[in-house]
Amino acid sequence: MNIDSTTDERFDDIGENHIATSEETPLRENAFDLSDEEKIIKIRENVSEIMETLGLDLTDDSLKGTPNRVAKMFVNEIFSGLHPNRKPKSSTFDNKYKYGEMLVEKNITLYSTCEHHLLPIVGRAHVAYISNGTVVGLSKMNRIVDYFAKRPQVQERLNIQIVRELQKVLNTEDVACVIDAKHLCVNSRGIRDIESSTVTAEYGGKFKEEATRREFLNFIKLDTKF
Repeated sequence: MNIDSTTDERFDDIGENHIATSEETPLRENAFDLSDEEKIIKIRENVSEIMETLGLDLTDDSLKGTPNRVAKMFVNEIFSGLHPNRKPKSSTFDNKYKYGEMLVEKNITLYSTCEHHLLPIVGRAHVAYISNGTVVGLSKMNRIVDYFAKRPQVQERLNIQIVRELQKVLNTEDVACVIDAKHLCVNSRGIRDIESSTVTAEYGGKFKEEATRREFLNFIKLDTKF
């Protein structure tokens, strides 16, 4: 497919400025026609071609296993959150002890991948909700963050996806998520600013009210240096 230079520059501008184009992860309708094993084989071949194009010698003992390792890593690890079958099952329970205050799970370790350069995003997510009668296990909040992080991402979209999923699981709008993360596409290339991090937030329901939002932010005491 031929792309004219004007269109190509526009795509570059979107990627260089880390602009998201949709709330949902862009996936083709036939995204899961291939099995994981078939995807690993195809990716292995493509990685080999990239490495050979760069001039690397794939007969070297240190490099010969790299294409297969990268392919398995893509499918089974860093992009495993693309497959809906891997979404964590989030069992809920009745809030029998009538806890009606905010519940906050902070400092959830987050590893994701920037969809514009396929470089790591590393940081922490802070998630909160106010129960309307149901609660979810604490570890499930970590697993939801991890599931949506394990795909090519834009940080703003990741915020939204985490909040939307918890709203659905808990049947309440009163969910919030703040993410503070370093993007290696900023830290290690381009501007190469190793100190900066990006903070994004998504607030739903009562968290849109200033007092509730301030209480949440006081709980997490966000320190953007890590």
